[in-house]
Amino acid sequence: MSALVRILPLRWLARPLVLAVGALLTLFAATAILGLQYWQERQSTHQLVGHSRQVLETLDRLRAIIAKLEAERRGYLMTLDPTYLKAYGVSDEGVRREAQALQALVADDPLLSLRAQHLTLIVSAKLREIDEMVKTAGTSGLPALAMIRGMDEIRSQIDQMVDHERFRLAGREAHAEAFEQRWSWLIASDVVLVVGLAAAALALARLETKRRRKTTEENIKLQSDLAARDIKIRHLFDANIIGIIIWEVEGRIFEANDAFLRIVGYDREDLVAGRLHRTDLTPPEWRDRDLQTVAELKRVGTAQAFEKEYVRKDGSRVPVLIGGTMFGEGGDQGVGFVLDLTALKRAEAESREHERRYREALIELAHANRVTTMGQLTASIAHEVNQPIAAIVASAEAGVNWLEAQPPNLERVRQTFGLIAGDGMRAGAIIGRIRALIRKAPPQKEYMEINQAVLEVIALTRSEAFKNGVSVRTQLAEDLPPIQADRVQLQQVMLNLIVNAVEAMASVGEGGREMLISTGRDASNGVHVTLRDSGPGLDPKNAERLFEAFYTTKPTGMGMGLAICRSIIETHGGRMWASANEPRGAVFEFTLPLASDETAGLLRAGEPPALRSATR
Repeated sequence: MSALVRILPLRWLARPLVLAVGALLTLFAATAILGLQYWQERQSTHQLVGHSRQVLETLDRLRAIIAKLEAERRGYLMTLDPTYLKAYGVSDEGVRREAQALQALVADDPLLSLRAQHLTLIVSAKLREIDEMVKTAGTSGLPALAMIRGMDEIRSQIDQMVDHERFRLAGREAHAEAFEQRWSWLIASDVVLVVGLAAAALALARLETKRRRKTTEENIKLQSDLAARDIKIRHLFDANIIGIIIWEVEGRIFEANDAFLRIVGYDREDLVAGRLHRTDLTPPEWRDRDLQTVAELKRVGTAQAFEKEYVRKDGSRVPVLIGGTMFGEGGDQGVGFVLDLTALKRAEAESREHERRYREALIELAHANRVTTMGQLTASIAHEVNQPIAAIVASAEAGVNWLEAQPPNLERVRQTFGLIAGDGMRAGAIIGRIRALIRKAPPQKEYMEINQAVLEVIALTRSEAFKNGVSVRTQLAEDLPPIQADRVQLQQVMLNLIVNAVEAMASVGEGGREMLISTGRDASNGVHVTLRDSGPGLDPKNAERLFEAFYTTKPTGMGMGLAICRSIIETHGGRMWASANEPRGAVFEFTLPLASDETAGLLRAGEPPALRSATR
């Protein structure tokens, strides 16, 4: 069967008429096989019927011969007339011959064969008895009666065999009749099926004719479509929207449109002369990439678009986007599409330049915002600086007093010098933080603790908060991982938020003025900073407008502080938003992504213990 499937194309099996003819031939073959089987069974049944009839005929002849023999012997025994013995011996031989014929006929039937053997033995025994009676016969008639009784037993055996064989004959004749009926039904069903299949074949032939006509029409339409498509492709080729080339895998370019020739700076004479070759057009550093493209074309037949450079005829270079495909499997020619990226690259460069200028402007605005904010905090900064200076003066005076004592208390003097050194370092740290916030420097990200940055800004604004009666509380989560951020920019965000909150609560006449600054983890496992105040609050409808440039709710505000804050947070990969606080006030929140695990581990390992404790 598999060999037949290989020989016959699959397209022939898809034709309905071929399938109908195949079904018809299959039906004929099946009918022939069934007919042969029926004919063989019918012949066997007729042979069995004929055999049964032969057996019955043999039994009838045997019974007739025995009846004749009985009449002859009984007549002689009754009358002792020798004329009854004229055929003496002939009937005996006929009985033996028919008995042997009966045994031969029923040799295949165990039961009848046993009965035939038994009958033959009885007949032989009775014939011997009859012969003895004839030799010693008298006129009393008793031997005749004895012979009649013996012959009745023989007839009984013959009748039993006749009845058995007639029963078998009736069954075989019924079986033969059933075969005849089945044969008639088979012929009738075959006739019906042949007629049906013939009608189906005729209908399928008509369908096949329609299908071929439709296929012919579709082929004509397809050829027309191909011609129209070829015209469209030719129009695209000649439209010179993008560069189109037809090449060989080895690199020779033997057809190109004017757009491609303009890209590479060659003319059509160079193309006709065969001076355009992929290797000559490709710079040395791009040739390995070209070899990969050739391998891809040979393997899959298509090369995905990628950027490269071409060397123009004048030696300059032009950036291009190129892709291609083979015309067919096993071929060595294909088509390539080339797009000049010069304008795109120029636009990208201009975009990068605009981005650079935008960032510089943002840095200028941020610096101006910081300077403005620090100007507002002049009194607080002065207070913060005066505190350690005053402490230094007081400690120095105390040290002088301990030196003038009699005797001088050198231990107290030593402790006083320690206090003076500590206060001096604290004053230097305050001034250093102020200088860092005020100076204009490019962004420089470092790995830092968010809690430390929050505490540093709170220290700068503590006096301003105290002056306005604002209570500042912190709820800083412990063991927060470090973040990667620009410390100055992040402190500017916190400074803006705290100053805005203090100014907002300064106008509140009733109720407590409280500010809560908390840190923790957000849902994405980053750092989450929240600032809540109890000021006048904000309108939820205008929550997003707070971060728009030049939008402000303060009479003297510029509307740039929150816009700069959100821009800084988003530049760091975070998110910033505002909402109303309950029962009153506003909530400002922002998130920042964590530093990588590797860097965070190194930072924690190298961080001084004093800094970790101070942060906590």
